[in-house]
Amino acid sequence: MPEVATGAGIDAGVPAAPALSALPPADSPAVVITRPRRQAEGLAAAVAALGRRPVILPLLDIEPIDDQHGLAQRLACLEAYALVAFVSPNAVDAAFAHIARWPDGVAIAVVGEGSRAALVRHGVDDGRVPIHCPRDPARSDSEHLLQALDLALLAGRRVLVVRGDGGRELLPDALRAAGCTVETLTAYRRALPRLDAALTATLAELLATPNDWIVTSSEALRGLVAMVSAFGDPASVARLQRQHLIVPHARIAETARALGFGAVTLTGSGDERLLAALQS
Repeated sequence: MPEVATGAGIDAGVPAAPALSALPPADSPAVVITRPRRQAEGLAAAVAALGRRPVILPLLDIEPIDDQHGLAQRLACLEAYALVAFVSPNAVDAAFAHIARWPDGVAIAVVGEGSRAALVRHGVDDGRVPIHCPRDPARSDSEHLLQALDLALLAGRRVLVVRGDGGRELLPDALRAAGCTVETLTAYRRALPRLDAALTATLAELLATPNDWIVTSSEALRGLVAMVSAFGDPASVARLQRQHLIVPHARIAETARALGFGAVTLTGSGDERLLAALQS
């Protein structure tokens, strides 16, 4: 269920679908934050500080895997790897639930500034641990992470890729092709929210007026289009495609355009760039 944040912060208590009167008027667009709820709250507070009305509408639910003991056992052996790659902030958070201290001498790779910020929240920065990241904040993806890695140095060494279920194989496959011994570790599950009556009503209300949508996942965007398509009303899909999307990665922008969105702002990785786009 979505939460509506007021200027003073996010509503406390059990999340509920926003009342129609809680949404901004037509001449004052809402900022719809589609991240998983826990990651959305800090951004929502920053949006509210700009004088905008954030609406938290998670388009992906992040769930723990069943075998937490097995996950902890795998993460207890990080010293065996030359490099550990985290594909998302969710991967960082799920892993660090079982990591008391990052081992010395084990480098880290992340695909974007959001994952780097998640590492900092867990007490890890590049002052103590080498952290590899794409050089261009607008190209925060596996392809550009690979360009930032010294693959020749990693050849013949062990690499662990921490990800969610059903993650892309591009990064593990490319590392194997470069001669690395690669293992993958599923640390969390992703699931689309159930399209119940409350969510249907909220989506319909948000589509009735132009709003700014912060979308940080291609999978979530495809799920949004699928949910609105399930209304069985082509006009609703057309209204969705006219909404303004703010996205941090070029791959999400490409997905948006392929899905028929015309107003897409590409910011580059990092919340500060997303917030700057709201002020431009």
